[in-house]
Amino acid sequence: MSNEQMHIRKAIIRDVHSIHRLLNDYAGRDLLLPRSLSELYDHLRDYFVLQDSAEPNDVKGVCALGICWDDLAEIRSLAVTEDHQGRGAGSRLVETCLDEARSLGLNKIFVLTYVPDFFKKLGFNEMDKSGLPHKIWSDCLKCPKFPNCDETALMIDL
Repeated sequence: MSNEQMHIRKAIIRDVHSIHRLLNDYAGRDLLLPRSLSELYDHLRDYFVLQDSAEPNDVKGVCALGICWDDLAEIRSLAVTEDHQGRGAGSRLVETCLDEARSLGLNKIFVLTYVPDFFKKLGFNEMDKSGLPHKIWSDCLKCPKFPNCDETALMIDL
């Protein structure tokens, strides 16, 4: 798939079931937190999706920007179908979220991840998870690995 065939846009209602399948496939492999349909509907405006123009009704990637505080947001739920990996899709999704963060006036964006090197290439730097109190008491409480999180925290200053 060339970059001309990849289109990133805000998620819409018809994308929810595809997003749900993609995220929960990764959750089933302990790579992401599972997301319920209810949660996806509640936070649909946070999500961007990647489409391949050859398959316009199917979500090939997803990423969300969740606002945590007046100067802090999180990149979350980054997932790309295996057949679309290694072609810049994940980077484009993250950059799209960072562009939205800039437009909203957010200064700091963090991520909790099992692939820190991917985010380091995009300018994120490792940080101590203890610097994320809002994160620790929201999504983390729902995680089966809490309080023994094995993800790496990274931050970027915009």
